[in-house]
Amino acid sequence: ILSMTTDVLRAPRPMTRPLRRISDKSGLDTAAGHVLMVLLSILCLFPVYWMLASSLRPANAMFETSLWPTSMSLDNYRQALEAIPIGRMLVNTLVFSVVSTAFQLLTGLLAAFAFARWTFALDKLVYSAVALTWLVPFQVVMIPNYLLIAQMGLLDSIVALILPNLVSALAILLLAQAMRSFPREVIEAARMDGARNWRILWEVMVPNLRGTIASLAILIFISTWNEYFWPLLLSRTAENSVIQIGIQMFMTAEGNQWGPLMAASTLASLPVLVIYVLLQRQVVQSFMKSGIR
Repeated sequence: ILSMTTDVLRAPRPMTRPLRRISDKSGLDTAAGHVLMVLLSILCLFPVYWMLASSLRPANAMFETSLWPTSMSLDNYRQALEAIPIGRMLVNTLVFSVVSTAFQLLTGLLAAFAFARWTFALDKLVYSAVALTWLVPFQVVMIPNYLLIAQMGLLDSIVALILPNLVSALAILLLAQAMRSFPREVIEAARMDGARNWRILWEVMVPNLRGTIASLAILIFISTWNEYFWPLLLSRTAENSVIQIGIQMFMTAEGNQWGPLMAASTLASLPVLVIYVLLQRQVVQSFMKSGIR
């Protein structure tokens, strides 16, 4: 028995070396992936950095090729603030984006819950009609919406900007898909506890869909924040316009004022960056949960 035990102990272990090779290869793949992500991050962030750096360059150094400004000045921000009412435009854009996002999420949650959990006459036909409206470009219905807003006497107002953006077909479709994949066992358990549809929606489903709602809110907010054609069609004065129209004012036929343009673009980008930083955790959790499913 002792001799057999000694032979077993002296026998080579063929699995040790392959495991180390696999581990080493996995480590190299991870390091290569991190390096690639860093390079892609630098590539994506460089335009933002260049915008910020250009906004700090004086007029005589605007076309320098150095990565860091040789001399910095806040004159571009002063000129931008004097040329257009940036503060008022930012407030208008923020109100427009926040209210539109809130209403689109609210109507999207209610409609998605109806499509995902209820069965009614022609439900598939209605759902298909909603999906088809998402495929229609906004430019197709822009003129009818403009005529309706003009008849209501709401031209050159924030309300006119918000009204066509109260409902989003994209929000309905994404939230309906997320609710259809929600575990039925949890809903049935809530029904056994006496919960009705309204309570199930807001106390059971919405808290568990925070990641999806947060990522959708970011998409809607950024899309609304960058809206240009609809405000351009309705706006008559700079005080009732949005920041995208204000940025366009620095681009004229006589030439582009690159310094104030970059300064205004930097100020216009700050709220979007703040919103993304605040909701970053929910977005990452949404992606992780989607990968687990």
